[in-house]
Amino acid sequence: MAPGVARRARQRVRVLPLAGARSRSAEDWWWDRLAPSGSGYHLLQSDSMLLVLPGPGPARRRAQRRAARRAQLLRLHGARAAEAEAKAKPRTAPAPVPAPVPAPQQEPDLGWGDRIPLEILLQIFGLLVAADGPIPFLGRAARVCRRWHEAASQPALWHTLTLSPPLVGRPAKSGTKTEKKLLASLEWLMPSRFSQLQRLTLIHWKSQVHPVLKLVSESCPRLTFLKLSDCHGVTPDTLIMLAKACPQLHSLDIQHSTVESTAVVSFLEEAGPRMRKLWLTYSSQTTAILGALLGSCCPQLQLLEVSTGLNHNSTPLQLPVEALQKGCPQLQPSGRATTPGPGFPSLEELCLASSTCNFVSNEVLDRLLHGSPHLRLLDLRGCARITPAGLHDLPCQELEQLHLGLYGMSDRLTLAKEGSLLLTQKWCRTLQELDLSGQGFSEKDLEQALAAFSGAPGGSHLALCSLNLRGTRVTASTVSSVISNCSGLLYLNLESCRCLPRGLKRAYRGPEEVQWCLQQLLTSLPPPS
Repeated sequence: MAPGVARRARQRVRVLPLAGARSRSAEDWWWDRLAPSGSGYHLLQSDSMLLVLPGPGPARRRAQRRAARRAQLLRLHGARAAEAEAKAKPRTAPAPVPAPVPAPQQEPDLGWGDRIPLEILLQIFGLLVAADGPIPFLGRAARVCRRWHEAASQPALWHTLTLSPPLVGRPAKSGTKTEKKLLASLEWLMPSRFSQLQRLTLIHWKSQVHPVLKLVSESCPRLTFLKLSDCHGVTPDTLIMLAKACPQLHSLDIQHSTVESTAVVSFLEEAGPRMRKLWLTYSSQTTAILGALLGSCCPQLQLLEVSTGLNHNSTPLQLPVEALQKGCPQLQPSGRATTPGPGFPSLEELCLASSTCNFVSNEVLDRLLHGSPHLRLLDLRGCARITPAGLHDLPCQELEQLHLGLYGMSDRLTLAKEGSLLLTQKWCRTLQELDLSGQGFSEKDLEQALAAFSGAPGGSHLALCSLNLRGTRVTASTVSSVISNCSGLLYLNLESCRCLPRGLKRAYRGPEEVQWCLQQLLTSLPPPS
């Protein structure tokens, strides 16, 4: 039997099964093996192939599969019968075949990314840029599709940028090559992306700082903040060029960078009237920069930070406070001083903390804060020469955070002191954080000082939420009284308190732990006589 005849015979057998036959056919067996019921797959059959596709719905039923197969075979038999009939008829002139009507072309589905409106896409990209910065996200998003490329190219998303060449394990020559490659990319990116750049940070640039800042001066007129960290080769011409090309630049951070003092002075002379914030690293060249500040070249300066860096300098920083107050009267928003002298009328935070012994005394503190009635935070950790009497004379009446901890001090600097009551009596209503760690106040003195926090039942009017008594001579009765009266206490440090019972000398975080400490202290106290 010829192969074609045998194939047609098998097809006829499948199309016309015996009536009442209950046995499974070979076709049904293969269908069930390829896509069993409940497997999550379904079969898709065409003229030349059979596809097994995953799908969320159930598999096709056996009756549906049989009906589809029968309909396909019937169409095949009908086409062959029509072909045989056409061969049997005499040949005549073919009738004109009408031109096929072109089917309407369907536009290809561009995907969900292209259907998102550009405004919505910009808002989404803006949230991601605000969290992680524009690099590398915008560069990768621009390669997804045309719509994403259009959104990622909007200059409004490139307002803050940090540029740092790869640094790990690179020799000097390869580092220069890497900077040049990055510079070549910036030559194209600056004009097309950075027209609205406002904040720029350069880190670890060794040889190409001048070309980069030249590009910035040509393409970024809205720059307001520039930070150079671990950068070299910054010349006076570079900073002067930047000051002239960026009229909105008001903040400069050059900490931990090699910048000549003449370059900084030239920059301040050009951009000084609009300068608001300045960060410096203390060195032998800082004197010239401070001299420019004392000469009133930056009358609008609001923030000045001078860091000592990682290397300890043997020469202490000598800061003429009164001259600085006259040269930079706007280190905080201007206001009318309550005491004679320039002062800092609206100073709200002052940090003089140090890990070693320093020379800050009551006199120095008074020179700094005699005109600062709005002080909220005072950090004097490590300032062992400050006394409670000197703090009591300060004009601020609503101090919220006071840090007087002595960390790593020798015993000769933590001798017994008196007068802690002066601190709590003045600020017990406003203090939210109090740090007396390592202070040598006596047991009686601490008891009197902390008793100021028991002004009313329940302490509803007290704001104290953090108390650090580490290494002090505080007693169990004093601590239990503070906890009972300060219901909002969330942090309590009792480490190394020699007068407390064993097992309770630790830090307590959260209201549950603080209340547990109170219960343990109350059980350890002797019954009243």
